[in-house]
Amino acid sequence: MFNRLQSHFFQRNVLSVAPELIGKILVRQYVDGTIKRYAITETEAYSGDGDRACHASKGKTPRTEVMFREGGVVYVYLIYGMYWMLNFVTGVKGEASAVLIRGLEGISGPGRVGRVLQLDRSFYGENLATSERIWIEDTENHPDFITTPRIGIDYAGEPWVSKPWRFIVKT
Repeated sequence: MFNRLQSHFFQRNVLSVAPELIGKILVRQYVDGTIKRYAITETEAYSGDGDRACHASKGKTPRTEVMFREGGVVYVYLIYGMYWMLNFVTGVKGEASAVLIRGLEGISGPGRVGRVLQLDRSFYGENLATSERIWIEDTENHPDFITTPRIGIDYAGEPWVSKPWRFIVKT
């Protein structure tokens, strides 16, 4: 077992945090007490710096309020009425940046990640440094990764759709 990442890891620029999460271990303690560990294999960065693909690009709303907090908390949101998407807030208070967890070892796609982790609205704002349900552990594994443009953000337009802010473990 490795050390749990503390808030200061997340309180940096999203473009530093997102690729550094590749290979880290996401730990989930389920309601029945079972603890499972999953290597993070794919992330996407969303920057509060005017990034039109970022949910917070139009300012603070009840949905995005957590993104304006200090890095190290969970931002979950529901899509298609059935998939909870897992994000980790990054940066300093007021920055509104987050990393979407798109894949875990053996689990491809952010909707599947949310399903396997049994996420729900109660995870909104969860502190990764103190949570007993979900946290990230450091590891000595630093896998190579590739970068690509993010997926499903055509609405954001250029230059946002072409930014290479998706990070995928190299297989």
